[in-house]
Amino acid sequence: MRFVIGHPQGGELVSAYMANNETVRDFYGPHFRDLSAFSLKAEEIDGAFDRAARERAAEALIVPPGGDRSRLDRFVDEGGYMVTTGQQAALFGGPLFSLYKALTAVRLAEVLEDKLERPVIPVFWVGSEDHDWEEASQVGVVGVDNEIHHLQVANPNPSRTPPLHKVQLNDDVSEVVAEFLGHLPDTDFSDEYKALLGDAFIPGKTLVDGFHKTLQYLTGRFGLFFTDAAHPVVKRDSAEVLLAELDRAEELEGVLQNTADALTTAGYPLQVSILKDSVNLFLEGPAGRERLYRQNSKYRLRRSGDEVSREDIQKCVDADPLALSPNVLLRPIVEATLFPTLAYVGGPGELAYFGQLRDYFAAHGTSMPVLYPRHAAMPVEAKIGKVLDKFGLDVDALAQPFHEVVGDVARHEIPDKVKSALSELRTTIGSRMGELTIAVKEVDPTLSGPVKQVRTDVFSAFDELERKVLQAVKRGSEIHLSQVEKAQVHLYPGGKPSERVQSPFYFLTRYGGPVLDVLHDSFKINLE
Repeated sequence: MRFVIGHPQGGELVSAYMANNETVRDFYGPHFRDLSAFSLKAEEIDGAFDRAARERAAEALIVPPGGDRSRLDRFVDEGGYMVTTGQQAALFGGPLFSLYKALTAVRLAEVLEDKLERPVIPVFWVGSEDHDWEEASQVGVVGVDNEIHHLQVANPNPSRTPPLHKVQLNDDVSEVVAEFLGHLPDTDFSDEYKALLGDAFIPGKTLVDGFHKTLQYLTGRFGLFFTDAAHPVVKRDSAEVLLAELDRAEELEGVLQNTADALTTAGYPLQVSILKDSVNLFLEGPAGRERLYRQNSKYRLRRSGDEVSREDIQKCVDADPLALSPNVLLRPIVEATLFPTLAYVGGPGELAYFGQLRDYFAAHGTSMPVLYPRHAAMPVEAKIGKVLDKFGLDVDALAQPFHEVVGDVARHEIPDKVKSALSELRTTIGSRMGELTIAVKEVDPTLSGPVKQVRTDVFSAFDELERKVLQAVKRGSEIHLSQVEKAQVHLYPGGKPSERVQSPFYFLTRYGGPVLDVLHDSFKINLE
């Protein structure tokens, strides 16, 4: 198996950042290819994080099984830094891109540690406070039958939307685990990973518990550390930031709106809309985790409609530090306040909303980390590669709708003699009709119109002939087209890149743990 390595495609704003376009520098700051950007950020961190701050940061980290705890001692003693990334907790560890984020952060930390000659710790932030059960509780897998399968664990209480770390799995999860395992290859490697999933996702535990256990098992040996949005130290040390956001909500909404206006004026769409009177905080209320909105001198919970005062919110936080949590825009501020973060590794969506945050960071008294795009990797198994080679297709060709792929394959399958004859005939017709157009003008200039019409009719008939040839080839190539269809299902299941759908456990059970080492080594970091 091989991997086609690159970076995932984003919208106009992200594309401009990737290309280091000067039109977006005011929104992002220094470019991720520039080594000096990391050096400058390191100097800034040294002025803001003393030994005690680094000790608190280390206290908020989780050392995975087999991890090297002494790395944290060096981090504190030698004034180290962090490269962070993260993802919402997801069933069975989510699709491939979660691993790609983790391994990109590991590789970037390795390179920066060498360049800066200081410890650089890669950290994965697990989004356990998110409440999107619908998204977190499902998984996709292209199984051994070459079909896409979507599985989901039922919501134990669909009437409420609590944070994921508070939702215990019920007996339904065991059935989903068994069904998922049935779609995976049965090899010498499969028992290890089937046991992992069977132990990680069990009744009475949460999706967050399972996600931690899974990702820590897979990536801990690469030196990746973890933290969690609901970690007691994270909640303890971020309380001040959250309450400051609450007290300055109107002012900070204005900061975000000004940046949003500047982006739209520059011609770039917004990743996250700035909602009037919204606060970038959630409070756990009667309906679960609910967004706060300013309402007169108080606050309104979005779903339940309940009204709460500043004093009410303070009492909730005093009683349960987990009650108040940041939204997607505030979460990076929390992280930058707690951790000496040199760089954040993100996907296209994250890079897009970070473009809205530079002034917001400044308003909170800090600055953005350098934004590094995660790697993308398209897994191409040998059987898929053979199909691509056979029909002269590249990986990107299969991103098209299948009927267009079929057309490309059919054209490739037309015998060379037929291709040559059709090409020569088209060229001859075009040449002779051009000569006839010139010749008839000497007889009667008005004849050029009828000649032009004849030319149109002839080429129309020729196009119809080519279409019929293609149809005949397609009919004779049904077995070949079936092979292409299966290849497309593996590379672009449901029309999406495999990294957004396919579970890594398909490849882990087929090829074993070394597949992760191949990915790690393939993710090159080039800084200038």
